[in-house]
Amino acid sequence: MSLITEKYDYKEIKKKSVEGRRLYACPDGNSVASVTTILDATKDKTHLIAWRKRVGEQKAKEIVTEASGVGTRMHKYLEDYIDQWPNWPSPGSNPYAQQAHKMASQIRENVLESHVTEIWGSEVQLYHPKIYAGTTDLVGTYDNNPAIMDFKQTNKPKKLEWVDDYFLQLTAYALAHNEVYGTNICEGHIFMCSRDLEYQQFDLWPDDFKHWESKWWDRVYQYYDKHH
Repeated sequence: MSLITEKYDYKEIKKKSVEGRRLYACPDGNSVASVTTILDATKDKTHLIAWRKRVGEQKAKEIVTEASGVGTRMHKYLEDYIDQWPNWPSPGSNPYAQQAHKMASQIRENVLESHVTEIWGSEVQLYHPKIYAGTTDLVGTYDNNPAIMDFKQTNKPKKLEWVDDYFLQLTAYALAHNEVYGTNICEGHIFMCSRDLEYQQFDLWPDDFKHWESKWWDRVYQYYDKHH
């Protein structure tokens, strides 16, 4: 069984790496930058550089690698929950896997079982012709309204003012979906769990969509100014 209701014919988009940049080879024959590449290349890294200096390069690398490992596992458990429902693999004895499973459970209990009313696709690859592409965790409905939804893990709970790039990601995926599939998605949600199992949610509501849309195109223009 699966929780997915197939509504659109989502295509697989191949990823490739060119000079250290992650590109997607789209169905229309164009290779474009990923949403995360565009955001990473255009963001203000002052805080990140200061943090790396403060904790030291080696420690920073360890923290990032470990977080990424737990995050990948958490995503995998959520994907399995959606694809194999009602069966859900147990994490076994590995402490990182157990941690990731508990984090995935928080997201499942807080939102997947209650507010996510339909899932049209999981790990959906989307592209905006000739401009960008990327992968979102879920496309479907949230309280019956079409939405883009993404899972995030964090070492510590985040403040709203720290998550602008998450809103930009949601916006970029919504615009790509609208362009290719003729939808009108202008809502998105971030479902986040911290390492100490605190659940957080950040919501992009339709009233704010235009604001984030103009910010996203600004970043796209900045990126292509630099790289072309």
